[in-house]
Amino acid sequence: MSNGLGLMIESLVAVLLLLTISFCIVLNRRLKKLKADEQALKGTISELITATEIAERAIAGLKMTVRDCDQNLSERLRAGEALAGELGRQLDGGRQVLAQLAQITLAARSAPRAPAAETSQPALPDAHATAQAAAAFAARARQRLSQAA
Repeated sequence: MSNGLGLMIESLVAVLLLLTISFCIVLNRRLKKLKADEQALKGTISELITATEIAERAIAGLKMTVRDCDQNLSERLRAGEALAGELGRQLDGGRQVLAQLAQITLAARSAPRAPAAETSQPALPDAHATAQAAAAFAARARQRLSQAA
């Protein structure tokens, strides 16, 4: 019996040893997969870091572009406001010239006309001459405005 018991114990140890070896083989395969996944994860992390650095540089470039655009837009707004002010002044001057021309025209129309033969004064100018005088007056006014600017 002791031989049978010893053989049984040795058989049991041999079976346990085979189970341990097979478990070690399975464990070794899993460790290899884990190491392969670790390498893939390291590669993914390095790609992510590179992409993050590229994105940071792009954001810095965009910030600089926004600053330049903001400065350029501010300068253009100031220039536009100055131009709008100048145009407003010129429009006011044009309105004044127009009002003066209207007064000149009304004065020329409402002036009593005396017959040319009865008086020694020259005859009043006709409408064409009034228009020419108004045009000359407007030209002088424009010249004064351009000299003032």
